[in-house]
Amino acid sequence: MAIVPQSVGSLIELEWDVVVESGAGDAAGFPDEQYVEAGATVGDPAAIVASDIVLAVAPPHPEFVKLLSPGTVLVGFLDPFVNRELMAMCAEAGITAVAVEAIPRTTLAQSMDALSSQTNIAGYAAVLLAAQDAPKLMPMMVTAAGTIAPARALILGVGVAGLQAIATAKRLGAVVHAYDIRPETAEQVESLGAKFVAAPTASADEGGYAVEVEADTQQLQHEALAPHVAESDVIITTAQIPGRPAPLLITSEMVAAMHPGAVIVDMAASTGGNVEPSLPDQVVIVDGVRIHGPSDLAAQVPGDASRMYSRNLVALLTRLHSEGAENLTTDAIFGEAAVIVDGEPRHPRTRSLLGLGEA
Repeated sequence: MAIVPQSVGSLIELEWDVVVESGAGDAAGFPDEQYVEAGATVGDPAAIVASDIVLAVAPPHPEFVKLLSPGTVLVGFLDPFVNRELMAMCAEAGITAVAVEAIPRTTLAQSMDALSSQTNIAGYAAVLLAAQDAPKLMPMMVTAAGTIAPARALILGVGVAGLQAIATAKRLGAVVHAYDIRPETAEQVESLGAKFVAAPTASADEGGYAVEVEADTQQLQHEALAPHVAESDVIITTAQIPGRPAPLLITSEMVAAMHPGAVIVDMAASTGGNVEPSLPDQVVIVDGVRIHGPSDLAAQVPGDASRMYSRNLVALLTRLHSEGAENLTTDAIFGEAAVIVDGEPRHPRTRSLLGLGEA
């Protein structure tokens, strides 16, 4: 849910009426009655599209956007650098599209950083998925029946999701190794009690994200990672490059060298995959190795994922209220996140996606 009942009062304090689609919160544990008690109105889809500000979680269908009035502000995960059809419809409809994944990762925007809050949950859920599916216990156990060695977990990609995956795997008792192309992450890995894998590294881009590497560097990566992949019981891959295909970290040959029963969770499967055989939202079995490609792990923990996302949006909307919609293009936050303003594509990458060139 984009807004939970506990957040409704914060929006009412901004002198806004809050309308929630009937039944939308049921699966996350937020029935209509809780929204009504908090002061919101429960309405049908027609009431939602008539609103001045529409809050979403996943990218809405372009046909939904077509129903919005010009000037409406649409806020959510909108995939603004890849989803050409949706961005084109937002422009055609004359609305303002605020993509939360484009919020800058700065101290000022920290409370609004929905991408970090949701990937944090996803990293946790990925490890639980792998632990549930693996035929091996995660912690070491000393019993009358003998000693069971701990599982060996490998985390590839040490952003927000990767760090949470490391912490979760450690809490479950696994022996954890981790790798990221950015050398500065080694200290973070070791601070969580994991071991950093020695493999090729490269500097991050201006936004702190990993960058694409040349073919020869990728080959060196594969050679360095291969022995760690082969001996792992659980692997979580999280490496993604915004707006570009995910880097290939584990080849089919590397999967073939793993032991039957090992589990891989490829969190980048929907953007090309870190694991060569993975497919979005499917479980692929290769020689007894189970490869998951979930695209929405945060939804596996819908209550807390909704609470965190709701707090992000309330912080964002509070800033919108104080700054005013007329200042969107110059604001430090909305200047990046408002990829389309009153039907005009503003973000350079969104303009490029629509074939419009630089702003």
